[in-house]
Amino acid sequence: MGLLSRISALFSSLSTTRYPWPALDITLPGERHLHLVGSIHMGTSDMAPLSERLIEKLRAADALIVEADITEGGSPFSHDIEEIPLEERLSSADWQQVVSLANEMGVSLSTIDSQPAWQVALVLQAHQAQRLGLRPDFGIDFQLLEAAKAMSVPVVELEGAQSQMDILMQLPDGGMPLLSDTLTHWHTNARLLQMMIGWWLESPPQQENIILPNTFGDELYDVLMHRRNRQWLDFLQKLPSGRYVVAVGALHLYGEGNLPELLKNK
Repeated sequence: MGLLSRISALFSSLSTTRYPWPALDITLPGERHLHLVGSIHMGTSDMAPLSERLIEKLRAADALIVEADITEGGSPFSHDIEEIPLEERLSSADWQQVVSLANEMGVSLSTIDSQPAWQVALVLQAHQAQRLGLRPDFGIDFQLLEAAKAMSVPVVELEGAQSQMDILMQLPDGGMPLLSDTLTHWHTNARLLQMMIGWWLESPPQQENIILPNTFGDELYDVLMHRRNRQWLDFLQKLPSGRYVVAVGALHLYGEGNLPELLKNK
């Protein structure tokens, strides 16, 4: 690529186009145009339908790129190993908090008692989101996937459901760090969910390096955010020329080590 083309790509990558949803445009060398969308995997009813402006971007895209195609069905929680009773794996204080939250949200303790800690964490988080009025069928990536398939726009996965399962199953101590962080940051996570809903219903962040509430410890943040961002960077850099709508969890677009920052600095 010539010098002028590289300079043009650099200026394009620093696009300041503003959208009424959390998103930004980045152009990579080789005429690869990315519209990065900060998705929420569960949404409220007033987050549907999607903006016609976003639908038009999807219609003009060569592909929709998502973390995983969640419309394919199948349980993400299939595993054959039963854990020892949850109470025996937790401190007394953590167990009492799990019991309290389960009772509050109508989760049967018997259904989670032998589950790995990471799965217990996801079950509690899903019920917390539902209590805030969020539903999977109003999630942004779900709506984008449904629209893409209706318009015959190809769907490409950044990692896929099995890869996501592998990440969770490889967490130390059966995923206990994820459950511990879920319990520790329970109320903070609720505020973060409400903040992200506001990004779609009111106003998205105006800068990438915003200060976000901390809901993960450093080690877990590295596994679930930093490492995946770097893997996605490698994936996106190998795309052929074209226009792509890239929908990833909104937290991957903002804060330290975010995906746009990696793409711009590469």
